[in-house]
Amino acid sequence: MDLIKASVLTLGCRVNQYESDFIMEELSKNGAKICHFDEKCDIYIINTCSVTAESDRKSRQLIRRCIKKNPEAKVVVTGCFSQINKDGASSIEGVDLVVGNNEKSKIAKLALDLYNQKQASSCGFDIYNGKFDTMSVGAPLTRTRAFVKIEDGCDSKCAYCIIPYARGSVRSNPPKNVISEVEKIASEGCCEVVLTGIETASYGKDLEGVSLASLLTEINKIDGISRIRLGSLDPYNLTKDFCKRIAGLEKMMPHFHISMQSGCTKTLNEMRRKYNIDMARERLEYLKASFDSLMLSADIIVGFPNETDEDFEKTYEFLKSQRFLHLHIFPYSKRDGTPAATMKGQVPEEIKKARLHRLEEMQREIKAELLNEFLASHTKTEVLFETYDGENVVGHTPNFIEVKAKSEKSLSGKLVTVRLTHTDGEYLYGEIK
Repeated sequence: MDLIKASVLTLGCRVNQYESDFIMEELSKNGAKICHFDEKCDIYIINTCSVTAESDRKSRQLIRRCIKKNPEAKVVVTGCFSQINKDGASSIEGVDLVVGNNEKSKIAKLALDLYNQKQASSCGFDIYNGKFDTMSVGAPLTRTRAFVKIEDGCDSKCAYCIIPYARGSVRSNPPKNVISEVEKIASEGCCEVVLTGIETASYGKDLEGVSLASLLTEINKIDGISRIRLGSLDPYNLTKDFCKRIAGLEKMMPHFHISMQSGCTKTLNEMRRKYNIDMARERLEYLKASFDSLMLSADIIVGFPNETDEDFEKTYEFLKSQRFLHLHIFPYSKRDGTPAATMKGQVPEEIKKARLHRLEEMQREIKAELLNEFLASHTKTEVLFETYDGENVVGHTPNFIEVKAKSEKSLSGKLVTVRLTHTDGEYLYGEIK
């Protein structure tokens, strides 16, 4: 008997990718063969995104491509697009099942039941029931960096964001579950773990006596784990006590991604963020004072409604002063159902693009400066290598600088000391000792 062929397609964030990895593992455990989308499959599961109107369009497009690829296949739609627009997803001809965000753990079984002509119905849409949909994913095949979902939902209700309505309020995975998953990952040979969620820093607020710092303290004790990283963090949560506590953990890596969004207090207020620039600057200083060789990256939105040239210049100067290693810069995009979509003072697209390009140009210069400074102060560094192109291995330093080195073989998943030689402003280059 031929194996059932299944393909899981993912749009959107790292949390979605984690959930898709779990779905693929469950399909495999139950006898299905995981295939690439290009193959004609018996089951297609599309894990959608809805962060922008463009994400919705891409989700619908991908669903239709799967149906066209094999009209006889069972097509299951899940993710934020289906959560926000259940009727819209269900109405696409050829869709067999729609599942909300809070029961993705059941999707593999539901999809296989459908294929075997058993009854399945829409489910998982109650995202406000306080229930964390528990999953556990093993170490990646590359044995390099494993992501662990520790939290779901967001309570912030920022003016531009639909995700709290797609993911619900904060729900934390109990510490014993997280620790068990990380122990499993370590036992499978993966030495770096990234704790992620929709609002990672809010982990534990719904659990008595639990916090992100306390969870990190326990994970720091796990044998086999050498590096711990975190998903995106809001400046509001970077208190002096939190920074001090995590800086005392020897496995905590000196790199953090900050959900900054703007460098202008007026714009942050209109975005309904929980901090102003003075607070953000203070919180980033707490991190810088706590970690040696710290590097930061950040998300930035340009062209938010009512962002004037003067407002943008404040953002520009703030980012220039903070010297981020990476900036993920997004032009503001209207999202129906959010307060920002109906605000007056929408910024023309050509102005958004011009502001984006200015920040990109500045960021290239800052990154080159940071790499040169690191090279001047470090003759060698430890690198966790991840990829190999047949000639060069590429990996990351503890503070997330990318390093390239010549190698006769793949070193994926290996922690190696590298003697640094030069930089091109994008990578550091070195020789393997």
